[in-house]
Amino acid sequence: MATPLLSFLPTRCKTAHALRLLACLLGLGLSAGAQAGLTFSLDRPQAVGGESIQVQGLFFNDQKNKASWVAPELIVLQWRSPQGEILRTTAKLESRPGTISLPVGGYARVFWETEVPDTLTGLQAISIEGYPALLALDTDPVEESRVAATPANVPLQEVPVVQTGNLAAATPGGISVERGPAPLESAAIHTSAQPVPSASERFLSAFSAYEPIYFAFGGRGGFHSRFQLSFRYRLFNPRSEPNLLLDNLFLGYTQTALWDLSGESKPFIDTTYNPSLFWRAERLTQSEDARWGLGLATGVEHASNGRDGPESRSLNDFYIQPIAHLRFGSNVLTFQPRIKQYFGVEEENPDFRRYAGRVDWRLRWAQDNGVVMHLLYRQGAHSRRSTQVDASWPLKRIWPDMNGYLFLQYFNGYGETLLGYNERQSSQIRLGISIVP
Repeated sequence: MATPLLSFLPTRCKTAHALRLLACLLGLGLSAGAQAGLTFSLDRPQAVGGESIQVQGLFFNDQKNKASWVAPELIVLQWRSPQGEILRTTAKLESRPGTISLPVGGYARVFWETEVPDTLTGLQAISIEGYPALLALDTDPVEESRVAATPANVPLQEVPVVQTGNLAAATPGGISVERGPAPLESAAIHTSAQPVPSASERFLSAFSAYEPIYFAFGGRGGFHSRFQLSFRYRLFNPRSEPNLLLDNLFLGYTQTALWDLSGESKPFIDTTYNPSLFWRAERLTQSEDARWGLGLATGVEHASNGRDGPESRSLNDFYIQPIAHLRFGSNVLTFQPRIKQYFGVEEENPDFRRYAGRVDWRLRWAQDNGVVMHLLYRQGAHSRRSTQVDASWPLKRIWPDMNGYLFLQYFNGYGETLLGYNERQSSQIRLGISIVP
């Protein structure tokens, strides 16, 4: 389609004195090609917590035939901070749901409204679940915003708009209101170009990171690597009426491996497979200024090293995990001890709790656009303990276009592997890359 990209900019982006071109570009969706005629954008590049913003959906028909589309009443937004924290909210359609019919070359706009969560600070990446779209919003106050302060240096072009009910139908190329976009009574979709997410897109949109993901190397006791992969899958899509139980229900999977890279065949020393079913709400309540918040997680998990015979290890536990967040300045401290009750402990490791204890003491400290640190401490019986400290530092501080974090890990004590839960390990220091801190 030959229509200039700048013609799709939000209306507020066209006032050069206040909202600048760079910020508008950050607010544009990147979904046009993959969604065959649907793009997303925000009505502004900057808004603080508690303010209402609009997500604009621009549906255009550059196909050879008439096209129709039904705008969903609710879309799910994933807010991701520079530290990798994910918060999910919903945005509601401002107009009555109905089918939009477009002739060839026609355009139509719809708007969803949402409120910026009070807990957010800094530049937020926003994805729309079910659509390959990526937006950005600066949630710092406007006087501190680097995005809103960037001047525009090119002219912007208005898109002619005709209001039709609750929908704004853009009419480029002289398309008349009679022939142009209009909402229909029918709720059916009749087009091969409909921008409805595929099953694979819906499946992938429900995935997010869970525990830290990293790949690190150490040299004590032989050159080796320790790595961890961790994901969670949301079981239910949020509806227009929030459901505290179903909206926060997940399947989780974490895999941690210790890999001997100095051995003759480079064998894996041990691997822990850790599937889980859990419910997690980061903030059930918080202060008015969002300086503190309280949440809760609870679930059931299984851990196994996938072996048989004398090297087999497996166990199950039910846990409850209170979550407390405290913000001071540009730092967020999160205390989230995981209290466990073991069940179905197999005969090969009946004394597991004597080495690992019943509580995983977890502390997380994160700087805005800076260091992220995790502390894990376990206390077993008779001075059996283990300590793990992970530190991640964003590589974009050195190379602005680089993803990931420089990763440093320290471990000392019992239970670095499930196989060796009752063996004390010497202090280990590893260096590597973290994808999710």
